[in-house]
Amino acid sequence: MERVQDDPSGDQGSVEIPHSLLWMLFNRKGKGKPNGKKPPTEEKKHYLDAEYTKVRVVDFELKELVVLPREIDLNEWLASNTTTFFNLINLQYSTISEFCTGDTCPAMSAYSTTYFWYDEKGKKTKCTAPQYVDFVMSSVQKLVTDEDIFPTKYGKEFPNTFDSLVKKICRYLFHVLAHIYWSHYKETVAMDLHGHLNTLYTHFIVFIREFNLMDPKETSIMDDLTEALCTPLPPQNHVTER
Repeated sequence: MERVQDDPSGDQGSVEIPHSLLWMLFNRKGKGKPNGKKPPTEEKKHYLDAEYTKVRVVDFELKELVVLPREIDLNEWLASNTTTFFNLINLQYSTISEFCTGDTCPAMSAYSTTYFWYDEKGKKTKCTAPQYVDFVMSSVQKLVTDEDIFPTKYGKEFPNTFDSLVKKICRYLFHVLAHIYWSHYKETVAMDLHGHLNTLYTHFIVFIREFNLMDPKETSIMDDLTEALCTPLPPQNHVTER
């Protein structure tokens, strides 16, 4: 039996409390709260607000833009679209780059995920978001301008590794888009550019899905946004002019 001393100011004698009761008092856990701790409050995802997700800059089905034309070579089509997405996402990031600093974004993160950079030797490095994006844009620029990887001359063959390189590029570009939504959506809305961002993201997702360029697990952190943006809107509200 555990002996607990009363408050000295009281006039009662000692009280015996069973061990089982003590264990319950000092070790009880809140219902649904691991280790008895209150779960952290999940930050609201403003980019999911209906007033924002309905804003687009096109009034047609984006899937029509990504389907491989009958007369075009697959690798040519992938190369053309990948280069275009690189340029557009780079441009979109540049609109908020002044807000993305080592102080505001000490890690390259999106929701509960932190992205690490791996150099050519496979060394893992944690870096700030602007550093990560700079690594992404520099490495992708190097790839898409390499004539041996993204050939532009007639008759030149694509390398056997082309498909894996395109998937790598798409993975990097997705990280940038996810970071913009998670960390800089307010600035994007303030500049009235969220319609462009929504359209770019939707177009990109439709493209990578059409050609299986990313594992669904890799894009799952943005599934709620993908569902919201890829769901057709009523015809009368499909386009919001800005």
